[in-house]
Amino acid sequence: MLRTGAEHYRRGHEFPGWYPALASVTPRSAWTSGDRSEDFSRVCADLGSGPAVIRDYVKSMKHYWDEAAFIADLTDTAAAWTVAGRFRELREDEFTGGFVVRCFEQFISAEARTWWVDGQCRLVTAHPDTPGDLPPGELDVAALEPLIASLSLPFVTADLAQRADGAWRVIEVGDGQVSDRPTSASPEAFVTAILREPGVPSPGSACGPQR
Repeated sequence: MLRTGAEHYRRGHEFPGWYPALASVTPRSAWTSGDRSEDFSRVCADLGSGPAVIRDYVKSMKHYWDEAAFIADLTDTAAAWTVAGRFRELREDEFTGGFVVRCFEQFISAEARTWWVDGQCRLVTAHPDTPGDLPPGELDVAALEPLIASLSLPFVTADLAQRADGAWRVIEVGDGQVSDRPTSASPEAFVTAILREPGVPSPGSACGPQR
């Protein structure tokens, strides 16, 4: 039997599955089912005005920031739909679920990836996209523990970044079995942390930063 079945996978990896539990610690968001322009316009209106970013249920196109990720103002419906259309074009057959529109927040750090087994944080690493940007040793994820635990998922990751006001915010959650390990995290230390017995702490901070 798979430890992470299809239902668990979708709840941990697709945006609508995890967002309600973590809404207090992640940018305000709304989403569509499918790619219809009228549904996209509706969720933009629900969020009000100001800048936003878009993605689908599983992925952003952040490497195409200006053309397929960032919306300068949600009230400029024509410009917003141009960005959404380009995003949809780039995702092609991999487009999943619908459009997710997220209110923009200014972040001042690289992302850190936290690894959770049965609701317990086992490890903090750099994000695989920025393996040289190690997370701070004092990063405390205690406030996230009851939120992640409420998902009742066996193995997930949560990517965090520091907002301009100093708060650490959840950027996204993903299924742990398909999440990349950053090259700056040694395989041996990674496996030891993920497989250790419940309740046994890692050395270092509350969640055992990987150096």
